[in-house]
Amino acid sequence: MPFLVCRLLFADYFRAKFPVMKIALIGYGKMGHMIEEIAIQRGHQIVLKIDVNNAQDFNKENISKADVAIEFTGPDSAFQNVMKGLEFGIPLVSGSTGWNDKLDEAKNYCLQNIGSFLHTSNFSVGVNIFFEVNKLLAKLMASQPEYDVTLREIHHTSKKDAPSGTAVTLAEQVLAHLPRKKAWVNQPSENKEQLAIISERIDPAPGTHYVKYSSEIDDIEIIHTAHSRKGFALGAVLAAEYIADKKGVFSMQDVLSL
Repeated sequence: MPFLVCRLLFADYFRAKFPVMKIALIGYGKMGHMIEEIAIQRGHQIVLKIDVNNAQDFNKENISKADVAIEFTGPDSAFQNVMKGLEFGIPLVSGSTGWNDKLDEAKNYCLQNIGSFLHTSNFSVGVNIFFEVNKLLAKLMASQPEYDVTLREIHHTSKKDAPSGTAVTLAEQVLAHLPRKKAWVNQPSENKEQLAIISERIDPAPGTHYVKYSSEIDDIEIIHTAHSRKGFALGAVLAAEYIADKKGVFSMQDVLSL
């Protein structure tokens, strides 16, 4: 079969399996650029790009041109941007961290207005599998009091929040399954009821997370290391593909059937 015919048949198959979406990018920094690259590779269109230089263009008229919006902004503006998108009725995927105290408010607003919303601290397929391993290990360690646990995360120096959203998710998962730990703190701690998260900022470092259980006899450690932002960008596009035609509040566990 001629190469051109094969290519056309593949393109038709791709469009049938992944209908072309028109995507709005709310936040057009390094992650926004990577999402744009991945989305275009998957056959989608970017119809709106919002950053600090054209914030006024984030309005209902412009957002109505898109099928779904992907938001990656800073912790100080994320909640406002998410609520604005939900108010405009656009299915919204958010990867901004550092605003967990208002996340439930956004989710409730989405449900009350029959919207579509997905937020996660990390879109990476590998990290979400890592989350499942973390929960299982914490469950196993609940009956092993001789092991203490600590978390460590390393990111690039331009990352604005510490600890990372991924580290907070890992810590909350440990707390949910390890009753001897009552709260996490972002510093070393001698208090056995506190779960210490150690944050380091080093360039270049897309992101590494460690969960370590230590006893007098041995250590057990699980590690996830990102090699680039591509995994996060791909996960964000997969999430957008998933929620574009749905209503409700979703997670990456829904997207990945975990």
